Amino acid sequence: MYWSRAFGRKGFLLTAWIGVPIHELGHAIMCVLFRHKIVATQFFPTDTSQGALGYVQHQYNQKSVYQRIGNFFIGIGPIISGITALILLMRYFVPESYFLFNTTLEKTITSTSINVEMIQNMLLSTFVLLKSLFTIGNLLNPSFWLFLFISICISAHIALSKPDIKGSIDGVIVMFIVLFLFNIIPGLFQYDSNQLIGQVMKYNMYLIAFSSVALLFSCISTLVSFSFYKIRRGRSF
Repeated sequence: MYWSRAFGRKGFLLTAWIGVPIHELGHAIMCVLFRHKIVATQFFPTDTSQGALGYVQHQYNQKSVYQRIGNFFIGIGPIISGITALILLMRYFVPESYFLFNTTLEKTITSTSINVEMIQNMLLSTFVLLKSLFTIGNLLNPSFWLFLFISICISAHIALSKPDIKGSIDGVIVMFIVLFLFNIIPGLFQYDSNQLIGQVMKYNMYLIAFSSVALLFSCISTLVSFSFYKIRRGRSF
C-alpha cells in the first residue's frame, strides 16, 4: 500500500521485478502439478497497461475432480512459492538463523491440531528468528542486507489478488467434499484413518509456522515503506 507512495512508481516496480516472478511462478507450478493447460503468462511487469503486473492464464477440464481441486492450490500458489523462496534465502544467506528457527520448530511442534499451545510455539519460533536475524554480526554483513532487500521484495508481492481468491473458491468446495468422503468411507470399512490425518496435520503445522516467516517480512516491508512515506511527507510519528 505504501510502497508506491514512499518510493514512487519506479520504486514499486523495482520490487515487482523480483516479487512478481515468484508470485506468478507459484501459479504456474501448481498449474503443471494439477494438469491445467497454461495458455498465457507474464512473469515480469513488462506490460502494466491492463492493470496487472503479471498473470498466468490457464484452462482445465471442469469434469475432472483433481483439476478442480487444483484451482485452490493454483490460487494460493504465490503464498507457497513465496514462503519457499524466503526459506531458501534464509538457508543460503543467513544459515545460522535458518537452523535455529528450524530447530526451535522441531522442539515445539508436537500437536496435530491447531490450538493455543501451537500458536504460542509458533510465535516463540518467530521471535527466536527475529532475534537471531537482527544481530550486530548480520547488520555488518552486506549479504544480510541483500537477503533483507530480496525478502522485502518477495513479501511485498506475496499477497493474493481478488482473481486469485475467486479462482480458488471452486477448489475449496470440491476439496471439502473429497475430505468429507475421505473421513466417511474408512469408517464404513472399519479403517482407522486418524494416524494418517495426524501426520497430515503435523505437516500443516510446519506450513503454518513457516508462514509466520512470510508474515514477519510482510510486516517489515510495511514498516519500511510506511517509515519512508512519513519521512517524505515530512511528518513525525
